[in-house]
Amino acid sequence: MYVCSCFGITEQQVREHAGNGACTPRKIASACKAGTDCGSCVRRIQQLLGRDACPRREAADRGGAGVLAA
Repeated sequence: MYVCSCFGITEQQVREHAGNGACTPRKIASACKAGTDCGSCVRRIQQLLGRDACPRREAADRGGAGVLAA
């Protein structure tokens, strides 16, 4: 299903970008421009990002905590 009709961005594309580390609406916008034209898709992007955890953020949190604590 399309999330951003202005740029033809699908839910799957948003999930793929999130899986690659774009875990905020602003990072999604940088990755594919979704949310940068009319803005009507920003809430849907937020919903999609809120459902799934960010794999890169979780890995950084696990790995980074030990480095910062040292």
